[in-house]
Amino acid sequence: MVEKIVATIVGLFAGLGSIPFGKELIVFIISLMPILELRGGLIAASLLGLDPIRSYIISIIGNIIPVPFILWLINYILDWMRRSKRFKKVAKWLDKKVDKHKGQIEKYGFIGLILFVGIPLPGTGAWTGCLIASVLEMDRKKAFIAALIGIFIASIIMMFLSFGLLKYIIG
Repeated sequence: MVEKIVATIVGLFAGLGSIPFGKELIVFIISLMPILELRGGLIAASLLGLDPIRSYIISIIGNIIPVPFILWLINYILDWMRRSKRFKKVAKWLDKKVDKHKGQIEKYGFIGLILFVGIPLPGTGAWTGCLIASVLEMDRKKAFIAALIGIFIASIIMMFLSFGLLKYIIG
């Protein structure tokens, strides 16, 4: 399913592919996005035929940039959204998402956050992990480090999956 979403987004940004570094910009933008994050960025890079190492670096940077903003600002934004008539439903949806996954992080703390961000499954990742860490009021510096470690774990897994490197290792 993620592949279809990524392919659609790549199609929407296809015009960027004709400018210098346009394909890399597409990968960067997708890596910034919630839900897709670097997983989507690396899939996009593979679809666009980009160099794996360059794509790896671009995806990681794109995925890391939102992390401090989420950790330090999301609680203020959520409080405002909960009071807003327009955004109340979005805030409720985010609260449900947090409630659904917070037990995993609450139970295992730092290691739980690393694993939540690092294992590329639907509903996990840096955005959701940092959202949960903020709501749980985890130490922001530790949460940032856990998110970074998780991003690196996810990036390695996704490199193997996105660029088909696994088939070369297995044979």
